[in-house]
Amino acid sequence: MARLTAISGLFRKSAALFLVEIGGRRILFDFGDGLEPGEHPDIASIGKVDALCLSHAHVDHIGSLSRLGEVGTPPVFATSKAFGHIPPQMMPDDCRAIPECGQFDLFGHTISVGRSGHAPGGVWFHLPTDRGGFLYSGDVSVESESMPLDPMPPVATLLMDASYGDRDSALADQRQAIVKAARGGAVVCCPPAGRGADMVTALLKAGLDVKAEAVIAHEYEAAMGRSVPVVDVHTARPDDVIVTTGSNGEDGLSAELLQRQGFRFLFSSHVPKGSPAYPLIEQGKARWLEWNVHPRLGDILAWADNCRAERVIPAFLDITKAPKLVTGLGDRLALRREMEI
Repeated sequence: MARLTAISGLFRKSAALFLVEIGGRRILFDFGDGLEPGEHPDIASIGKVDALCLSHAHVDHIGSLSRLGEVGTPPVFATSKAFGHIPPQMMPDDCRAIPECGQFDLFGHTISVGRSGHAPGGVWFHLPTDRGGFLYSGDVSVESESMPLDPMPPVATLLMDASYGDRDSALADQRQAIVKAARGGAVVCCPPAGRGADMVTALLKAGLDVKAEAVIAHEYEAAMGRSVPVVDVHTARPDDVIVTTGSNGEDGLSAELLQRQGFRFLFSSHVPKGSPAYPLIEQGKARWLEWNVHPRLGDILAWADNCRAERVIPAFLDITKAPKLVTGLGDRLALRREMEI
């Protein structure tokens, strides 16, 4: 019998850490850090693990890699693209590349993976179990232009990215709002290894002259096979449309431009209260606009149906703020931190 323990990632937007114990082995799915300043998951409670599987390279999924020794320095499994986006100072000693779509062996268990549509090299994981299988989605999205999502197989227990809860608006409409807001100049902020290529694409399609921080320009070229002008803190002008890293102004070019006068900022990520973006948005000095990189309500319910899931564990949200999701899942909703899978 296999057992799941949610170390972190249930009941609110927080670090992703999910432990599966099966066949005498302990497998950790993701190893994130908290999003609020000073917030860190309880890694000491995990104990030694045999393997770590990373869904993608965003901080709330890999941010605790510097503490890998606290869980026994296990081998780390991720796609080559995901490893390519892990900061050098956090790179594990034992890195084992897995396919973006296909299968790999883990202690005699055949793990299936597919592309997640959320981040370069991002994947979901499917693990066979005696109770009908377990699927960990990581972060997923069906709406990206540059990052495909592979179909998820039938599974009894679906641990699903539900970050947006009841949000059901379409990215196509959101793109139009951001394009309109960016006209005349704006700093459009996003995380590295994320939506940057899609944002550049949308702004260019709208006829805007787009520039990008070097990191984003490289991601755009890798995804789309085309180049975009690169800008830095010395060459940026307030009337430029600039796609930058530092999704909430905490680092990257966006943090540098926050120190200069005249720039307008557009944010679209989850905004921690301790981030530079939070007071700016609260005071009306910056705008927050939706840009879907997680499933909409309809996506979550459709995946639950298509996977024929008997148990759906909604991750990364406060479920009390998603009554439509609760109703839609009905008896399939599973909220225990520990359960047999």
